[in-house]
Amino acid sequence: MDVTELRVALFTGNYNYVRDGANQALNRLVGYLLRQGAAVRIYSPRTETPAFASVGKVVGVPAIPLPGRGEYRAPIMIPPRVKKDIAAFDPTIFHVASPEILGHRAVSLARAHGRPVVASVHTRFETYPRYYGLAFLEPLMLATLRRFYRRCDAIVAPSESMAQLLRDQRMSYDVGIWTRGVDVEIFNPDRRSMVWRRSIGIADDEVVIAFIGRLVMEKGLDVFSDAVDQLARRGVRHRVLVIGAGPAREWFERRLPDAVFVGFQKGEDLGRAAASADMLFNPSVTETFGNVTLEAMAVGLPVVAARATGSESLVIDGVTGRLIQPGGVAAFADALQHYCENADTRRAVGEDGRRASARYGWDRVNQELVDTYLRIARQRAMGGRAPRLGPNP
Repeated sequence: MDVTELRVALFTGNYNYVRDGANQALNRLVGYLLRQGAAVRIYSPRTETPAFASVGKVVGVPAIPLPGRGEYRAPIMIPPRVKKDIAAFDPTIFHVASPEILGHRAVSLARAHGRPVVASVHTRFETYPRYYGLAFLEPLMLATLRRFYRRCDAIVAPSESMAQLLRDQRMSYDVGIWTRGVDVEIFNPDRRSMVWRRSIGIADDEVVIAFIGRLVMEKGLDVFSDAVDQLARRGVRHRVLVIGAGPAREWFERRLPDAVFVGFQKGEDLGRAAASADMLFNPSVTETFGNVTLEAMAVGLPVVAARATGSESLVIDGVTGRLIQPGGVAAFADALQHYCENADTRRAVGEDGRRASARYGWDRVNQELVDTYLRIARQRAMGGRAPRLGPNP
């Protein structure tokens, strides 16, 4: 079997109705598969107002707004009409990208049809409850995720640190890597614009600490704010630039009244905004990779990040940035202060990060997943059995 014989059925809770790193990676993957001659069909909730034009043929599935996060939609079933479409498409492999009802039903359908399943892991869902006062639910979340992933033939993580965590959590016996890439045409130091900085009220001699990403509490907005407060109390001169949008924006604006909020940016505008900062501060522990971390490295910024999955595989502590124990507000402030007060160090660390980011090309990383598809499909064709690690949901 080669790539032209692949027929991939992709199931995801969000393919293009809210823009995030996960669904942009999935769209890039589909584009790569189609260019290589594979057939792809996407099954996902649809909307009349998508965040961006999607790649490939999308078949809509019923969904309802997610409680408390209405911008996202929760698939509720695979109806008969969609099952007929799947049967007519006759996939050689199922790819499930989110462990909710749609993903569970897709795995059950794949088992019924004798088709292998690869699952991609995009976020640490088990950490979410702690940001909403429900930390006691984490063991239940872990058990539910383990049951889901163990019914798949293989799972892929976007970083080695996340893959090792999945092994430690006993999520699967077959854990591979599908990392992420960066578009160096968009993300490079030449995008830096002092004119743009001045247009949003930032002086040329001000050192800019950037937050880039969706404005949701699970991104560590509280830790970010507390560390910035410490800088202010120490008298460290800086400006905060917030690039992104989300339901917690109002909270973040109240918490950081002197920050500059430029809202959601994309494409070349995002590249310009990132390159026009002086460092990235990413305290989140929920990412499995950290697209914004890689993009910041590509534009030549030092990165101060939580020592967590994703960041650990990208940032070399003391070389391309600093890795700090999650929640370590004082240590985060120390690292930020060092970069704020040492321009030569900022430039040297940023250049090391730019060089390190050069090895992350999209075609290369997507081919790694294609290789996993082919390996799993060949194993099944040679008589390999579906995982027998739990009953169907």
